[in-house]
Amino acid sequence: MHSWTDTLRFAFQPVVNLRTGAVAALETLARPETGDVLAEARRDPELDGRLTVLALRAATHKETLLPLHLNVFAATLADLGGLTPLYDAVRAAGRMPWEVTLDVVPPYTHVPQRALLEAVAGLREQGFRISADGIGDGDVPLRLLTDLSPDLVKLDASLLARPAAVRAMRTLCEELGALVAVEGVETELQCAGALSAGAQLAQGVLFAPPARIPAADVYVPPRSPGAVGVPRSGPSVREFVRPAAVLPVTASAGQVRALLTGSPDVSGVLLVDQAGRPVRSVHRSRFLLSMSARYGHALYADRPAFKLGDAPRTVGVDATAWEVLDVVAIGGRDRTSDDVAVLDARDRCVGVVRLADLVRALAESRVEEAAGLNPLTRLPGSDAITTEVDRWIADGRTFALSWLDIDHFKQVNDGAGFAAGDELIRSVGRSLQQAVAGHTRVGHIGGDDFLVLADEAVLDPLVATVLDAPWSAGGRPVTLSLATVVCAPGSVGDHRQAAAHLAPLKKAAKALRGASWVLGRAGIAGHEVRRGGTGTAPAQAGCAAVEPGW
Repeated sequence: MHSWTDTLRFAFQPVVNLRTGAVAALETLARPETGDVLAEARRDPELDGRLTVLALRAATHKETLLPLHLNVFAATLADLGGLTPLYDAVRAAGRMPWEVTLDVVPPYTHVPQRALLEAVAGLREQGFRISADGIGDGDVPLRLLTDLSPDLVKLDASLLARPAAVRAMRTLCEELGALVAVEGVETELQCAGALSAGAQLAQGVLFAPPARIPAADVYVPPRSPGAVGVPRSGPSVREFVRPAAVLPVTASAGQVRALLTGSPDVSGVLLVDQAGRPVRSVHRSRFLLSMSARYGHALYADRPAFKLGDAPRTVGVDATAWEVLDVVAIGGRDRTSDDVAVLDARDRCVGVVRLADLVRALAESRVEEAAGLNPLTRLPGSDAITTEVDRWIADGRTFALSWLDIDHFKQVNDGAGFAAGDELIRSVGRSLQQAVAGHTRVGHIGGDDFLVLADEAVLDPLVATVLDAPWSAGGRPVTLSLATVVCAPGSVGDHRQAAAHLAPLKKAAKALRGASWVLGRAGIAGHEVRRGGTGTAPAQAGCAAVEPGW
């Protein structure tokens, strides 16, 4: 036995869910009091494998129910072909492999990639989850990262200074079905940066430093009203996942009671089969009520807890928060407070979500959305549209960004009155929304200016419905001007560049007589006049430089 084992200690650092503020897992970190056992482990795969097992046992001694993160060098996995002793140790500790995430740590240079991928595949078959650690500050090749297809990608906090890189990694992770975590978060500014870039998890001394005793409470800075993540049809259920309290489906009612009474924060227990698939859901209050009834303990304590459970409510890991609410709405009202189990592609439980977390987050998102609406048209402002533009760019989509306004609007107000002008603006906004409902994003960016984000294919019906319609205010005929820039993948880097391409097109459209439409393409000189002037025949014109902006 090496002498270092006598002085080796372990510390625990929480992995925090940025959406809920809850501790999602604990990472176990080796802290030798003498020597540099970690440097030695980097050179000795057998030693590194032993350290991983010792880290698991250290966490087990703390009697934590939280999922665990254990570090292992990439070279160790490739050399050993997996960690058979760890699998045995997990079972001996009464834990399940899917409660353990292996953080695969750099370096990757000179690591046989085929051997590494085969080892990871074997660990996945056993049920372990895989995290790619040190991304942004390590040497993992991008191709290897995609081949690993990790469940979690841990980014170094230094990447937060390059938000485009973090957003790009978030897009990649969405394709891989992985979560994004940021390590080494030390300041509230970094935390806000992680949130705005779309990270779901984070670690760092801001929340809680590594400690010998797992932190019971963590600090999470309050979210500012304007802090939003990547917009979707609804927040992903991944953002709300909490650790699940699980026991084998063969567990007795007495075992469930012991778990619940010893863990007051646990709202329910999932009974799972050997593959980690939920079979029964035991709700805390209903279970303890049955056990505390007269003769309840005598009747149930030694019997299977299965009989006191209900069919579990489940959603896939790719579900949205709204889909979870649909699941909660089905069935009796007595089950509305039940946790909903989140399942991976193999129907294994990766955690649970609580109704309270969903309702709180969805309410916040609605408040934030309402705060950004234009009071006249109830349409979102420029921030919502530009954020969506950035998402389409990150997704590699071709899109058409259009600016529309009412010609000579000051004269409309002066001649017909501001009430008629306001009604005209509202009518144009409604027409834009209804023109190709479900296929566009419409924003009112102030005054008589609108932004429209759409696929290029819907431009013609949009123009036919809105631009070619007869408009009037106070009996006076009114025309509209439209400028469109079509952006192919790679032609613009963000919404600011799209705005810069759109600016000269706005000027060109306003220079034409009558209802006008000018269309250009990012990266291609010139533009096409599709409406306006002396006729509707296409014409080419140069794009004069104009200050970019809306």
